[in-house]
Amino acid sequence: MAYMLLLLIGFIAGTVGSLAGLGGGVIIVPALLFFGALGWLSAVTPQTAVGTSLVVIIFNGLSSTLSYMKDNMVDYRSGLLFCLGSVPGAVVGAWVNNTLSVAHFSLYFGLFLIAMSLFLSLSQKKTNRSADETAAATENEREQAIPETEAEETLKKQWWAQRVTRTYMDRNGETAVYGYHPAAAIAIAFVVGFFGGLFGIGGGSLMVPAMIVLFRFPPHVAVATSMLMIFLSSIVGSTTHVVMGNVQWTFALALIPGVWIGAKTGAWINKRMPSRTLVVVLRVVLVLLGMRLVWGSLA
Repeated sequence: MAYMLLLLIGFIAGTVGSLAGLGGGVIIVPALLFFGALGWLSAVTPQTAVGTSLVVIIFNGLSSTLSYMKDNMVDYRSGLLFCLGSVPGAVVGAWVNNTLSVAHFSLYFGLFLIAMSLFLSLSQKKTNRSADETAAATENEREQAIPETEAEETLKKQWWAQRVTRTYMDRNGETAVYGYHPAAAIAIAFVVGFFGGLFGIGGGSLMVPAMIVLFRFPPHVAVATSMLMIFLSSIVGSTTHVVMGNVQWTFALALIPGVWIGAKTGAWINKRMPSRTLVVVLRVVLVLLGMRLVWGSLA
């Protein structure tokens, strides 16, 4: 019974995580805590739930990335650059996680999920902006730019200050232009990695909206690139938790098959349906999970 429940949790987490680029931790961690409290599974601490989730997310990220690679949807250079910030952030988050009590963890995690729901609403509005509008806005910004000083020109010659611009053409022939400054991207990725290591969610629930809202990534590219980041940062974050003894290996081995299959399923669905409906559903799920965790921490 417990094995089948874990297999189902893994499949749902893998499908939702791969479909939206979230890694699946937003499903696994609350599910382990919830069903452990009900007695359907062996009770686990927040630290064990997070550590186990991060180990499982490695396979979710790998399975999803391999699927997205076949359609050339992964921005490898951006993903590896973001990992310069997300990997150290994941380590710091994993260590901070060990200082949280059950009540504090539930409260912070619940508030975090609710905040992510609001952030996703911003990302959904941003995806409605066309490539032509993006290009026009960029050109307008250039025309209105104030002449730069010599110091500013020197600063822009540094690799971490130069704006990176990317162009992506989808299967329908539509072109999207997006970009970012490396220093800002690495700083944001560090914050993402920190929350990923702290809450065991892989960081995708924050990174995908950030890429769409702040850097104007096409949604499908943001999801695919996020899964590459999740795969790499989860390896580091989970290693930290393994060293600290925060992994329930029995649960992990039961979750991994479901997550692997679910990740393939989510990637398949992602390529064939608009993300707008998923974002709405995901926002509702995040709010419900967040309210339940906050209520439990105050009870």
